[in-house]
Amino acid sequence: MAASSSSSSPLLYSCIAYRTTILTEHTTSPSSGASGLASIILPKIRHESPEKLTYTHNQNFVHYIADAPADHPNADPSAGGLTYLVVARSDLGRRIPFGYLVEIKRRFLAEYDPHSTDFGTMPAYGAGKFNGQLKTLMVEYGTTREGRADAISRAQDEIENVRGVMTENIERVLERGERIELLVDKTDRLGGNAQEFRIRSRGLRRRMWWKNVKVRYDPRMKGFC
Repeated sequence: MAASSSSSSPLLYSCIAYRTTILTEHTTSPSSGASGLASIILPKIRHESPEKLTYTHNQNFVHYIADAPADHPNADPSAGGLTYLVVARSDLGRRIPFGYLVEIKRRFLAEYDPHSTDFGTMPAYGAGKFNGQLKTLMVEYGTTREGRADAISRAQDEIENVRGVMTENIERVLERGERIELLVDKTDRLGGNAQEFRIRSRGLRRRMWWKNVKVRYDPRMKGFC
């Protein structure tokens, strides 16, 4: 798995997969845990027809373009099982992530000719040499003005209506076990917050107790009233 913590790109994680097999990936934020979402989303994609979809999960959006055999009528049938996926912060919107996906799809198919490549026989991370291009584009499209403008332009040119892309809350499509896995990180964070809250609460109770003591103490009576 390719990882980098050097960038503050709002594009957090990206991969290209043949069905459930990840061929290439990169993350700009290992601590975000965004890479774990791919293993949940990919098995849900059927590739029966071309699909562009956005899942929402907390403060992140999971965007993907899933190909189908109809996209590649004269190519190897396996090209219809490819998915291009990116996890991005929700405040980035959808045009930039989808513009990014359009560009990585174009570059990937230029490097791996769908007419002569059987993606179904490629092992996991079999296209690992493409990791560098994912990294470059995630930083460029996520952090530079020129890159974002290019992403928006590509989305406008090649996706008829990004606003019409289907959106689903990820919680609605998860099985029970998957929900538990996704909640683990959230629970850990809440546990830390709860501990901090208990510490603050104890401090507040102590301060309130002393405040009451001071209010009830009357110096003239040399005692408490």
